[in-house]
Amino acid sequence: MKNEKRTDLPKLAMDEIPTPSADAVSITGLVKKSGRISGYQLSDDRIVSREEGVSLAKNGKIKGVGIAHNKDTEYLKSIPDDTEDNNLSALPTVKGDFS
Repeated sequence: MKNEKRTDLPKLAMDEIPTPSADAVSITGLVKKSGRISGYQLSDDRIVSREEGVSLAKNGKIKGVGIAHNKDTEYLKSIPDDTEDNNLSALPTVKGDFS
């Protein structure tokens, strides 16, 4: 019960937690520009923009993430699961070119 409450609060901060499809990929790296996430590297080796990543997640094509927003900007957040090594903040930064 205690662990359940610890993961429920961060989930409430998300706008949406899509159900991933059977062929959903995961995020393996982050593309950053000036310290901000501008894109994602996926487990199938694609690199997509932040906006495309959000769209893919909404359509169930990325697993382990939910959608949140800050002002008018949507972004992906890890779904809390008591494991920190799969959090987006723990992923390596990779090269990509998104403005």
